[in-house]
Amino acid sequence: MSGHVFTISAQAHYDAAHSLRNYKGKCAKLHGHRYVVEAVLQLTELDESGIAFDFADLKSALEALADGLDHENLNELPQFEGVETSAENQARYFFVELRKSLPEPAASGLLHARVWESPTQWAQYGPTATGR
Repeated sequence: MSGHVFTISAQAHYDAAHSLRNYKGKCAKLHGHRYVVEAVLQLTELDESGIAFDFADLKSALEALADGLDHENLNELPQFEGVETSAENQARYFFVELRKSLPEPAASGLLHARVWESPTQWAQYGPTATGR
């Protein structure tokens, strides 16, 4: 199956407040969102049970990170010290932390992390199409 991959995804959610300090507009004020975060893996092989990576394990890793942000003011958390709490930076946070916490080959197979601020707006972080 050269050139083909299996793609799996899991989502978690968290409710949090934040403000964008360097933004000119209403998002500069403290406000909240019900964020949804998604992690997407692409893997080339299946294990003996016919799965690329266990959905339960992916969701558990994602929920552990989301739980640390739930019902918090993101601007006050050490994870975002000196960093704007935009959806883009939250997506990067999830991507970097999942790369550290997932076992191989799932960690290397992490395609992206995507954070929705609303049902119609999201930001994602991951490697470019060329892997750089």
